[in-house]
Amino acid sequence: MAHPAIDLVRQVLPPPSAGGDLIDWEGLARSTGWEFPADYKDFVEIYGGGEIDEYLSVETPPVEGSPYGRLLEGADPALPSDCRVELAPGLPPGEELRLLPFGATATGDVVFWLVEELPEKWRVAIFRRQSPYGMKRWSIFDGGMADFLHALLAGSLEPFSQDFSDGQPHTYVSWRDA
Repeated sequence: MAHPAIDLVRQVLPPPSAGGDLIDWEGLARSTGWEFPADYKDFVEIYGGGEIDEYLSVETPPVEGSPYGRLLEGADPALPSDCRVELAPGLPPGEELRLLPFGATATGDVVFWLVEELPEKWRVAIFRRQSPYGMKRWSIFDGGMADFLHALLAGSLEPFSQDFSDGQPHTYVSWRDA
C-alpha cells in the first residue's frame, strides 16, 4: 500500500507506463548512511526518475542507465551566507542546515529536502534561481515531497521562477520512456 500522499499524487499525475525504479533501500542505507522518507520511496517505485510536465525533474538514487540517478551527488551543497540567512528562520533554533536536492526545474530552480534526523520529518525547501527584486529566493514548504508535489500539481502552490500549473492533465515521463 502506497503512502497516502502518493495516492493523492496519483490522482493528478498518472504513473508512467514503464513503471518505477527498483531500489534496494536497506542496502543503500547500509552503504551510504542515507535513509529516505516513505513517500519518496513509494514515488521512486511507482514513477522512477523522470520529469513532470517536461519542467520538473525528479532525481533518484543511482539506477543503471538512468540519467536521473544522481540524487546523492548533491548532498549538503555549499551555500553562500545570504542563502543560509534566508533559510535560518525556517529551522528550529540551533539546528544545522542540511540540504539534499531531489528535483530541479528547466529554468534552474532547485527543490531540496531540509534533512532532519527522522526522514518522515523532512520538509521541502525551494530555491528560485530567478526572483523579482526584493523577493526571497528561498521558500520552505511545511510538508514532505509527495505533499509538495500534490500541492504543486493541484495548483495551490507556485514556488518556481516560472508558473508551473498551467493546466491539466499533468504528465510524467520516465527515463525509460524518454
